[in-house]
Amino acid sequence: MKIIDVLRIRIVFFLIQISILILLIHLFEYKHDLNLLLFPQPSDTTEEQIAIIEWLSNYTLYEDWSDLFFIYTIWLLISIIPILIYNNYKQAYSMNFLTFFFPNFFLYAFLRNYYRSYFNTNFLSLFMKTIILGVTIILFSIGLSLGIKKIMKTKIDTQIADLEAIARSITTICPNCGTEFASIPKFCYNCNLDLTIKTEDKNG
Repeated sequence: MKIIDVLRIRIVFFLIQISILILLIHLFEYKHDLNLLLFPQPSDTTEEQIAIIEWLSNYTLYEDWSDLFFIYTIWLLISIIPILIYNNYKQAYSMNFLTFFFPNFFLYAFLRNYYRSYFNTNFLSLFMKTIILGVTIILFSIGLSLGIKKIMKTKIDTQIADLEAIARSITTICPNCGTEFASIPKFCYNCNLDLTIKTEDKNG
């Protein structure tokens, strides 16, 4: 597959995942309060920039256990999409990491550039939350991908075994000349033995 095709597919997956993420955040009206008002607002920071920071924080940060459960749930939910599409755990977790990386990157970039006092004070705690969630998404992606692959392999192996059993059940061997047929013929084409009599004797 060409690089341009790979990039195109990843962009499509990224847009789908981000769209679902935005939809779920707004559907459940989730909002994370950064408490920016507790820190002096830089003179060159506009209200629009603050709004972007607060908007981005809704997609990755949490405060209490209920918020943590919600954020982890929606991220693991959208992480399932590449897992089901790709038949490779490396592609699945790299796609999920890419989707997770972008909103976090812009959140930290905006905080550092437009609200440095808050960034310097809270960076460690925010970054730890980001790392833990990111690692969870990667482990979830790898584990579920390998689990699904194993289940599918077991299912395919079972189907193959069933087909082989069916094939064996309709295989006929001429008792006279040993010619093998992948069916139940009336006569052996090699020695003209009447196989219906032998089959009836076998079943009887």
